[in-house]
Parts: sequence; C-alpha cells; structure tokens
Amino acid sequence: MSPVKATAVVAGLTSAGFKCGTDEAYALCTSGAASVSILNGDHPRPPVVSVNASGPADAAAAEIAKVLPKVLEIAHISQPQDITSWFGAQKGKSTAEMTAGDWLVSYAAETDTEEPGVHLTVTDKLCKTACQAE
Repeated sequence: MSPVKATAVVAGLTSAGFKCGTDEAYALCTSGAASVSILNGDHPRPPVVSVNASGPADAAAAEIAKVLPKVLEIAHISQPQDITSWFGAQKGKSTAEMTAGDWLVSYAAETDTEEPGVHLTVTDKLCKTACQAE
C-alpha cells in the first residue's frame, strides 16, 4: 500500500464517522468507546497509530475489534487481516508483540490500574526521526 500522511488518516477517519481533534503531538479520533491516536508530522506515513479503549479488558478489546479493520485500512498499514486476527488471539494476555511487514504491533491490557483498558499500538519500523511524541 502506498504511504499516507497523518492528515490523510485523520481525514479518512473523519469520513468514516470518527470524531477527530488534536491533543498536542497527536490527532485523536474517537468512535464509540474506542479512540485512535495518530502521531502528527510530515512523515510519509504516521510513525505511530494507537487504538485504545477503557474499561474491563474483554469489553475494551471488543470496542477496539469493532474499529480495528477500518483504522488499519485507512492508515494503509500492511497485513491488516494478520494484525486483526492476532489481536483477537491476545485475549487474556497482558502484553504481546508481533511484526507485520515493516510495522511493529504492540498489545497491552491494563487490568489492575486506576484506568483499566486495552491498547494496540502500531509503530513504523522504517521511521528514523521524530518517531515518538516529545
């Protein structure tokens, strides 16, 4: 898939019915209980796309699962079916990682914290500068 800039990802998510705004270094788009954070910048493609949901792990994962295929498609992240299937297999785990093409996919479920939830972060392994928020 051809690279797509962060602004195009935000525009695509907005077109798909997400409500988007910015929070310092990230664009933040929400749909239902799921939120998507996209690292802003002039990279050829967003270095970080993170999908999060709060609440008990099973419920939070279900909210992410509802939007994950669309988010991966709009962000032009390779191997979306592999990532979606892998995400579904993480139930009951606290953390896990996989590689999909030149993307690193990280899963984390927080259960015994003040703000329980599930986080799926996709990081561009090809990014060399300004790849994380300051």
